[in-house]
Amino acid sequence: MIIRRLISSDPEETGEAGKAETGFTGRAIPTVTELTRQVAAALETEFGDVTVQGEISGWNRAASGHTYFTLKDEGAVLSGVLWRSRTLEHPIRDGMKVVARGRITLYPPRGQYQLDCTSLAPLGLGELQIALERLKAKLMAEGLFEQGRKRRLPEFPKRIGVVTSSTGAAIRDIITTLRRRMPTVHVVLRPTLVQGIGSAEDIALAIRQFNELSDIDLLIVGRGGGSAEDLWAFNEEAVARAIAGSRIPVISAVGHEIDFTIADFVSDLRAATPTAAAEIAVRDRAELLPLIRDLDAAMSAYVNDRITRGRRNLLSLLRSRGLARPLDMVRSHAQRVDDLTYRASLALRGSSLRASERLRLLESTLSALNPTNVLARGYAIVERNGSPVTRAAALQAKERVTIRMFDGERIAIIGPEQKEQPDTPSLFGE
Repeated sequence: MIIRRLISSDPEETGEAGKAETGFTGRAIPTVTELTRQVAAALETEFGDVTVQGEISGWNRAASGHTYFTLKDEGAVLSGVLWRSRTLEHPIRDGMKVVARGRITLYPPRGQYQLDCTSLAPLGLGELQIALERLKAKLMAEGLFEQGRKRRLPEFPKRIGVVTSSTGAAIRDIITTLRRRMPTVHVVLRPTLVQGIGSAEDIALAIRQFNELSDIDLLIVGRGGGSAEDLWAFNEEAVARAIAGSRIPVISAVGHEIDFTIADFVSDLRAATPTAAAEIAVRDRAELLPLIRDLDAAMSAYVNDRITRGRRNLLSLLRSRGLARPLDMVRSHAQRVDDLTYRASLALRGSSLRASERLRLLESTLSALNPTNVLARGYAIVERNGSPVTRAAALQAKERVTIRMFDGERIAIIGPEQKEQPDTPSLFGE
């Protein structure tokens, strides 16, 4: 495929039809830049993602922060570049055999192909290390390493769950340390496989089983030291997600102080060793004894103060007049009741008189306004259809009305309107 593209003279493929010179064969002749561009396209297409092993030579970090090096073996060399934006998990030096991963690119000014390196690790870690770096990047992108999601450890845990082997040194170290520092703590062990096939799944299952219990305050997950392959179960995604999903705070304790695993990054706190995990999990009783003594002294002083103040208040009450001569207080209150009763009687009598006078005035007013009394003085009420008529102009001739008087009522028919006659004769004889 590469050869076919290198000797291609298709104008559409070269992209320079009409500009390139033609040889004696009549085909377009590419320039160096054009040919280099074709080679770069072929390399980057064919070798988009490669993994290669070799020996480091010429390791050089430029002032820009980018690192340039050469990978070599007995038969060939390969230039490589590591951009400053990419970090290394392990120190690299000349002569070290490594596994490099990246993509093949071409540097046009030199016409030289090179490895654009994305990860670099000692050869001893091999493919496992590459898988580890990929998983770390994945979990980091999901936020599982964020400090903000870490849970606070309980200050005084009562029951601690331990996920480790029942026969290893880790459980012995944890129990010995806890017994020495805080013998009242209850330890619950869930024996697990800590290396080999099925160990990661067993560890993850143990963490989930502890989370189904309601009385576990803290988990310690780990094992003693070993090779990178021995500790690999704690680099598995199943274990990482079980720790991240635990409602119980988790302390990771894997290997020795120099060993780091994915479990350490996901857990709420990393301990360098299982012994260190036990020391972190509980307070030392020797440290607590002075605190307990101080609290005891403070509580005793508080209780004594309350007793002293209570005794003082009781003596004051015993010396008071109410307790010394209670009959005098009863008589004083009886006299007060009599006085209040007399004053209430006077107030009630005055209120009754005022109410009677007001009632009399109201009766007088009502009597004056009573229409029956007005009719008794010779007045009458003219009604039409049950409603009083107050104006003569409102009545028509021959209209039927009722005349209501003091002692009864009569029916009347309205006569014709009478015109007024002049009181004096007209001067003109009319």
